[in-house]
Amino acid sequence: MTSAVIPREQAIRNARAVLDRALDRIARDRAEGRLAPEAEARLQLAEARYARRHRQQHTAPRAA
Repeated sequence: MTSAVIPREQAIRNARAVLDRALDRIARDRAEGRLAPEAEARLQLAEARYARRHRQQHTAPRAA
């Protein structure tokens, strides 16, 4: 039994499309208040972590 080989770039595009659809659904559910409180709390923690990391990268002293 043989199967077609999917090029790496196509596999990445496919995975990103799936992730984008999932993130869109989460955003819609969140906007409409349909997320469980623990899911909302996890999203807030992830957003805070992302913001903190983003700030650190942009405020880190540059090497001379």
